[in-house]
Amino acid sequence: MADSSGSAKTAETRGRAIRPKGRRRKGPTRRRRIATITVCGLVSVVLLGGAGLGYVYFKLNGNLKGVDINAALGHDRPKNVDDGSMDILVMGSDSRAGKNNEYGRDEGAARSDTAMIMHVYKGRKKASVVSVPRDTMIKRPDCSKDGKDVPGANRAMFNTAFEVGGPACAVKTVETISGIRMDHFVEVDFTGFKKLIDALGGVEITTSKAIDDNSSHLHLKPGTHTLDGEHALGLVRTRHGVPGGDGSDLGRIQLQQTFIKALLKQVKNVGVLTNPTKLYDIADTATKAITTDTDLNSVSELTGLAKSLGNIGAENIDMMTLPVTYDPQDPDRVLPLTKQSRQVWDALRQDKEIPKSAIKGSAGDKGGTDNYVK
Repeated sequence: MADSSGSAKTAETRGRAIRPKGRRRKGPTRRRRIATITVCGLVSVVLLGGAGLGYVYFKLNGNLKGVDINAALGHDRPKNVDDGSMDILVMGSDSRAGKNNEYGRDEGAARSDTAMIMHVYKGRKKASVVSVPRDTMIKRPDCSKDGKDVPGANRAMFNTAFEVGGPACAVKTVETISGIRMDHFVEVDFTGFKKLIDALGGVEITTSKAIDDNSSHLHLKPGTHTLDGEHALGLVRTRHGVPGGDGSDLGRIQLQQTFIKALLKQVKNVGVLTNPTKLYDIADTATKAITTDTDLNSVSELTGLAKSLGNIGAENIDMMTLPVTYDPQDPDRVLPLTKQSRQVWDALRQDKEIPKSAIKGSAGDKGGTDNYVK
């Protein structure tokens, strides 16, 4: 893993366009799914704030939870490329356990909403983030969980990997479809996301058009708003209230990408480093909310990573959705576009910028939401 100077990996670790006409399957209206893109913002708070927290090191260290991804996956993984870059899989958990049950009945094991592959380029001055829609149909590899084998599947939704096999299976699935070794894993849940936004004092966004969505209980008039945790969660999960949207998860991903940049700007401007009390509250909230791989689940490791990523701001992050098309067998599902997806993964594997041609013909990235949310 990377040290505080941003050194290279070691050998040990290292959407949617207009929907086709026809009947739309009714979605789970009571399931509030946290957008994984917001995890990046939460992680940024931990990383950017970590350097000033030595005086509460042991308290915060005790908050962190870790999963030993390396031990679970062994050596059957993509090659560890020692080029100074870093790849982090960030995910959101929709478990209804504990306080999360207010968002709906738990139907079993937790699922991931969407996953984000965050590629930090050599030099640690810029990053690319690729969203993988939860309904993407993929070939899920064989996994294991709690010592039990979990058979793979030729046609499975991407988010089932986390459900049936936990974090290790999610990482293995991403590595299988991308051919890129993940250096780190980070997960956050509903309650942690809301508390983090509240601890930050809210996140400011500006809407040029009204957003009305009864399902997410979000009603915003045109203008500038400071969203608390509850309303921020409503914004990143809204599908039906977006002007001109098609009610799909692909459109929601683009809205989430807009929100995360606003969140990152808020983190930069919140002034926590000059306010020890606020800094502690934010760090305490964030470290309780996340689960990481065991190479990252200590304040010292987060602090080291923070120092190496300190030059990356919202303006230095390119965001996109994995190139996909609607599944002919089920219009409520999507399939990766083989050629374009290969362009994405090849670029990241070679530590290069993703070419614009990669989104050609994709059902995602159809103009984004910057025209009505800033």
